[in-house]
Amino acid sequence: MDICLITGSAGLIGSEAVEFFSKKFDLVLGIDNNMREEFFGKEASTRWNQERLEEEIINYKHLNTDIRNEKAVEAIFSEYGHDIKLIIHTAAQPSHDWAVKDPFKDFSVNANGTLVLLENTRNYCQDATFIFTSTNKVYGDTPNFLPLVELETRWEIDKSHRYYEKGIDESMSIDQTKHSLFGASKVAADILVQEYGHYFGMKTAVFRGGCLTGPNHSGTQLHGFLSYLIKCAITSEHYTVFGYKGKQVRDNIHAYDLVNMFWHFYLNPRCGEVYNAGGSRYSNCSMQEAIVLCESLTQKKMNYSYSNNNRIGDHIWWISDVSKFQRHYPKWEYKYDIEAILKEVFMSMSKRV
Repeated sequence: MDICLITGSAGLIGSEAVEFFSKKFDLVLGIDNNMREEFFGKEASTRWNQERLEEEIINYKHLNTDIRNEKAVEAIFSEYGHDIKLIIHTAAQPSHDWAVKDPFKDFSVNANGTLVLLENTRNYCQDATFIFTSTNKVYGDTPNFLPLVELETRWEIDKSHRYYEKGIDESMSIDQTKHSLFGASKVAADILVQEYGHYFGMKTAVFRGGCLTGPNHSGTQLHGFLSYLIKCAITSEHYTVFGYKGKQVRDNIHAYDLVNMFWHFYLNPRCGEVYNAGGSRYSNCSMQEAIVLCESLTQKKMNYSYSNNNRIGDHIWWISDVSKFQRHYPKWEYKYDIEAILKEVFMSMSKRV
């Protein structure tokens, strides 16, 4: 029996991975204890998604386990480890705003939880492929010091600096920068995953995501940019734009496109690899541009206001250069651009709110 183990399995990327890999593996084990509700409130609960997966996918088994619980996680690996071929680790505390409220819990989930999973992988299924969803926040605010120019609806890289024409690649330093506490805990996990690859020769990969999105996102004000924006556009709930004149740029990658990257890596894995994983030049928008697109979808004006106070450590301009991954896996390609993403999220959100 071939098993795929997915943490955060009821979340955005986790649930997309469950659907994708349930067609590739005999059994998919999902670990998720709905901590997203604890972080962001009832509106962010992923129970609806868990129940959907359990109902629709016959070879999915849900485990209500906290990844920080060493004994409970070891019991899972002890029982299933000999058949586990792939671990996809998406469970996290994902908000840099929330991390300030409880740095200990943020670090224990993001860093310690990752260490628990890596050690059990090493002890019970060392030949398995281990994939970790990191974040572009590991680069801290270094991107904000790039040569940017202000355009009518967005910030953009100065055209004279052609190195960044395709976006930001993996050579950017993650040191000597303001990360946010969330960014720091993800750096710790990021480096751990790399180290288990380099030190133990394990097949590990770090995917540093831009804005990850899709129809199964339980977006809230503190996390889930496009999902929450569309929710506010549909319900007329107030939305606050924080800083940078609303011209801050994000590249947005659909959960399917990211999970498809995981699949290509699994087919030909490497040890301790790092990839920037976002929408790149193919799929991106500024906050102003996203609002216009949302208003076009809903055919009504959004209820929003602007605050001059940007979030600490927030990026002014982020576009991922995915050239490295494309060189390593040339058969992978995008399926969703920004307009296709918004339409799908809009259709899904319209049924849920």
